[in-house]
Amino acid sequence: MSSISLSIFISSVARSTHSSSRNWRIRSSSAAPPFTSLQSAIDKKDSDAVKEALNQLSESGWAKKWSSQPYVSRRTTSLRELTTLGLKNAENLAIPSVRNDAAFLFTVVGTTGFLGLLAGQLPGDWGFFVPYLIGSISLVVLAIGSISPGLLQAAIGAFSTFFPDYQDRIARHEAAHFLVAYLLGLPILGYSLDIGKENVNLIDEKLEKLLYSGQLDSKELDRLAVVAMAGLAAEGLKYDKVVGQSADLFTLQRFINRSKPQIKSQEQQNLTRWAVLFAGSLLKNNEKLHEAVMSAMSKKASVVECIEAIENAAA
Repeated sequence: MSSISLSIFISSVARSTHSSSRNWRIRSSSAAPPFTSLQSAIDKKDSDAVKEALNQLSESGWAKKWSSQPYVSRRTTSLRELTTLGLKNAENLAIPSVRNDAAFLFTVVGTTGFLGLLAGQLPGDWGFFVPYLIGSISLVVLAIGSISPGLLQAAIGAFSTFFPDYQDRIARHEAAHFLVAYLLGLPILGYSLDIGKENVNLIDEKLEKLLYSGQLDSKELDRLAVVAMAGLAAEGLKYDKVVGQSADLFTLQRFINRSKPQIKSQEQQNLTRWAVLFAGSLLKNNEKLHEAVMSAMSKKASVVECIEAIENAAA
């Protein structure tokens, strides 16, 4: 990814129709100020212009939640604090989930095994070659996973849509990234709920330069860590197991690797816990705003419309 972004590779939620999205947009925008400059800045992928437009809206008294939590301060955080906040299975939050992977592989192996058994009843040579070919599917899947994991992850992502909690998880997860970034004052240029695409896209030229040069200071690292862990915190507050945190943890590690001075392993663990706690606290204190963004994203709302949803819910 060329821009600073948070990516959780999960497949897309069901799309709403154009007319329903348009009706929602009209209702939410009925009392909102004009957003021409903001939309133009987003279209141009100009992070400085996006911040300037939001700052102007804030000064006018409308975008009250924009950058309303600009100060973050890392501190030592215990697992007990995470549990007290309401995070379920706090000790396992930073452990990547294998639920979707295991379910996918079990289904592939189980299905091919069953079909191979049935095909063995075919007459003549068919009863030998067909089970052999069917059985080789599992080997091919495992080979793809070892040679090109990205392709297998895309398949696992598509398979995960069959889980009944999928749509709520992805909307809750991505809305958390969006809301926390907005509250911390990080400009948002786009989001996606589709497989393999960057989901909440953050571009800040200053941060981008610091990342590429490996000079990310502790203050900026803390802000980015909170945004990165927001999706994990959102899932942890709702579900016993967090499924969509693997890419979040990878993104956080990328930020840590680009920071200076480098922090030790024990400090990295504390940073993760603290970021989850801070993000989770923001989400609990702004529950209505989080729900509003979830609803907007589920309707395929634009970035501006998601911002409107936040401010309307806060009014």
